[in-house]
Amino acid sequence: MDKHRTHAAVLTGVAGYVPPGTVTNAELEARLDTTDAWIRSRTGIAERHTVAPGTATRELAVEAGRLALKSAGRDGVDAVVLATATPDRLCPATAPEVASALGLGPVAAHDVAAVCAGFLYALSAGVGAIAAGFAEHVLLIGAETFSAIVDPEDRNTAVIFGDAAGAVVLRAGDPDEPGAIGPIRLGSDGTYSDLIQIPAGGARQRSADAAPEAGDHHLQMQGRKVYRHAKERMTQSALDVLERSGWAVEDVDRLATHQANARISEAVADELGVPRDRVLSNIEHVGNTAAASLPLLLADSATQGELRPHDRVLLAAFGGGLAWGAASLTWPDVTAFAAHAYRG
Repeated sequence: MDKHRTHAAVLTGVAGYVPPGTVTNAELEARLDTTDAWIRSRTGIAERHTVAPGTATRELAVEAGRLALKSAGRDGVDAVVLATATPDRLCPATAPEVASALGLGPVAAHDVAAVCAGFLYALSAGVGAIAAGFAEHVLLIGAETFSAIVDPEDRNTAVIFGDAAGAVVLRAGDPDEPGAIGPIRLGSDGTYSDLIQIPAGGARQRSADAAPEAGDHHLQMQGRKVYRHAKERMTQSALDVLERSGWAVEDVDRLATHQANARISEAVADELGVPRDRVLSNIEHVGNTAAASLPLLLADSATQGELRPHDRVLLAAFGGGLAWGAASLTWPDVTAFAAHAYRG
């Protein structure tokens, strides 16, 4: 690898993993004040998946990482970046354990915490590592076990979130290659940090005199305000990336948004002027899988033939922090893998 040359980061492998446990809308109807029709109309979700007792984020990340390495035809990388809002422990990071479990040796490995925007933040880190000459191959994983942090009795969150993992492999290459990651736009606004949060468990709560309130160890989300910010932030960051990429809206073959809510994805597409038949979606079967959402969506779409070589793809995501981002790439000729309970 030429140490004096700035390399582009090229996507060379992609995979997704969904655990076998399933929670259908009918099951939620039985215990919550909700209906299948309400959930579908408000979110677009029919089912979400959960890990078995005793399974944590590391195991999901390892499954997706293993499949992504297979997709890329590799047995090693120079660095691992894990995007997750549900690490196995507050300390240490989960990524080194994932790298070890994959047999990757003493490579650099670290976590990224940007909730549902985590994968794009991890993507930026991987692109930067390759551009700086620090790494030639990077494994990026988004993995979540939201079933561990969602209150099963909270209708606002229990109907939305699921467990899953997705991963991609990047390699050093040329900016004109299919798969080369184009411009990335990231942003944040901490003044709205309380819109998506887990109040208890961190240093702020632990250092306070007062005991945490009931429910403070679970995810809390102000859905209506999140909807407005998600639509605005994803739309604007996507427009910025289009401009930096030199693309017109008409050039976008596929729009891949974080699968937070089907209505949000449709609203962003409408704001951008992207026809809805170009919008990729798998939320019906997996729900909101946070940092796993985008790589899982890419793996699903590629294996189902909805994402084809040379398609110009626009990515956008939004999550707690608040944090958001967008990126572009031309899809490469890659063999994707997706291990799913719902698609075999």
